[in-house]
Amino acid sequence: MHKILLIDRCHYTRQGFKNWLNQNNVFSISETDNLLLAREKIIQWRPNLVIADFTSFASSLHNIQQLSSIYSACGTSIRLMLLNSMRHEMIEEYCLSQGSRALYSKTVPLDELYAAIYKQLSARPPFNPGWQLTSPLLTLREERILKLWTDKANNDFIANMMGISTKTVYTYKRNIRMKLGISNRFSLFIEQHQ
Repeated sequence: MHKILLIDRCHYTRQGFKNWLNQNNVFSISETDNLLLAREKIIQWRPNLVIADFTSFASSLHNIQQLSSIYSACGTSIRLMLLNSMRHEMIEEYCLSQGSRALYSKTVPLDELYAAIYKQLSARPPFNPGWQLTSPLLTLREERILKLWTDKANNDFIANMMGISTKTVYTYKRNIRMKLGISNRFSLFIEQHQ
């Protein structure tokens, strides 16, 4: 059974894809609306194919390099298929620079999309059990703190949850901002318009 991970901010798109792809129970499908959790799912679950709409994250993407953690997690053994809901030149340019060749529009007819998915699954190289991940952008602890932070948890709550001091939370937040290229601590909560 092939494993597919769906990454999209739209709940209805993810559910629609799951129902459409699961008609014949050929696939095991997982989904997420969070880029940080997507990286963790790729590393732990090792899907055969990742189908992602990065353009749905365009308004909350603070630095195009945030996508590098997805590419890093996929490595060379997991296929990444981009299914864009709209044109976003900067995201497309970045994805092409990373070697992405499977870029599709969400308006493509379903039979063509199904054929493209099967083509990606049959073209993937076999998994290499000795394969090692390159260094991720954020550590797992930084990712957990960022998740709590974006869920609007205060520093004392994060410190208690993580078993660290409040001062250490500030240090982690500063490091996260530096790694993600976020100019200030409020940027995570402000919608950016192009």
